[in-house]
Amino acid sequence: MSGYSDSDRARWAAEPPKRRDRTAFERDRARVLHSAALRRLAAKTQVADPGSDDFLRTRLTHSLECAQVGRELGKSLGCDPDLVETACLCHDIGHPPFGHNGESALDAVAQACGGFEGNAQSLRILTRLEPKSFGPEGRSVGLNLTRASLDAVMKYPWRRGEPPSLGKRDGSGGPYGIYDDDADVAAWVREDAPEGRLCLEAQVMDWADDVAYSVHDLEDALVAGHVDFALLGDPAERRQVAKTAAKLYCDADIAELEETFARLLDEPYWPDRYDGTNRALAALKNLTSTLIGRFCLAAEDATRQAYGPGALTRYAADLIVPRRQRLECALLKGVTAHYVWISHEASRARQRELILELAELLAGGAPDTLDPPFRAAWEDAGDDVARLRAVVDQIASLTDTSAIALYGRLRDAA
Repeated sequence: MSGYSDSDRARWAAEPPKRRDRTAFERDRARVLHSAALRRLAAKTQVADPGSDDFLRTRLTHSLECAQVGRELGKSLGCDPDLVETACLCHDIGHPPFGHNGESALDAVAQACGGFEGNAQSLRILTRLEPKSFGPEGRSVGLNLTRASLDAVMKYPWRRGEPPSLGKRDGSGGPYGIYDDDADVAAWVREDAPEGRLCLEAQVMDWADDVAYSVHDLEDALVAGHVDFALLGDPAERRQVAKTAAKLYCDADIAELEETFARLLDEPYWPDRYDGTNRALAALKNLTSTLIGRFCLAAEDATRQAYGPGALTRYAADLIVPRRQRLECALLKGVTAHYVWISHEASRARQRELILELAELLAGGAPDTLDPPFRAAWEDAGDDVARLRAVVDQIASLTDTSAIALYGRLRDAA
């Protein structure tokens, strides 16, 4: 593991030597792969509801594809591939039922205990909630991953409200990755890290997520019939997509986005249509693989031009992604947001209502309504704030299907 120190391989709770000859980062990857939190992503929303179509992706399949993209990009730059893959597998592990839609609802529920954020929940799961290891004082330390692996997962290594300059363009609070009551382990992870700066492995994970998300969600939207290739050929439709991308994903004016979109669609690998045949599926798969290669090679080449050859790890370099590819990626995400999310707002509203009502039912009947791990946390809590966090942790652990089922049982019993 050239480029990584003993401090990078250290664990929050010291462990005795292992007999099998595996690297510390191989062990981290194995722990995540065997975790219940990762398995639950199989029944959490990506674009469509899990189970609505055998072809469409879930949070788990997205995470696996992100891991493949990130592993190869990281390896090409000299990062430890197991470390990058671990970060990619974990990047969505804190997402609650119904994806970002459920995240916003659960944040409203959790205001009295510090809010809810999927990235902060990921750190909480990995260092506290996923049962694997306990420290000498009897506290759960989650999967007890290495410092470098946890640092690579931390896309937003700060608490809510800091740094304020990183808030969203609409003036609302920006994303964050640390809850106040997880500040101690976060401080240990970031012990020698430059303030506010992401390690290279986290930057690779973040770009791999954007690449997989933008390309594969577009593929799913096309197969599901939400997007028609013919629509993308209409300048008026492209302008609407550009407006959505500018609002949600990037700082660019509409004219620049329209020009970038037109140039991207002029590339020869875009199919003319999609009709569900094997030939059309093959053409679509060629599109996705070509786009992934385009985005990753652009980042690899730009980073190598800046830093030269040799292994790049941790804080020795920053990932450089050319502006054109960043805008192209934002536009592809804009396609899915414009044609899928906006058109499904009615069902999304019902999902948010379910989370809010489920929180009331769980809190009203606690601790009896909680599963054993969260019941114990509720009973051990010293105040209402900690008890609310136990309820929030319970809801966040649920899948889409188990949230619906639990809501139904509690509603019927009320």
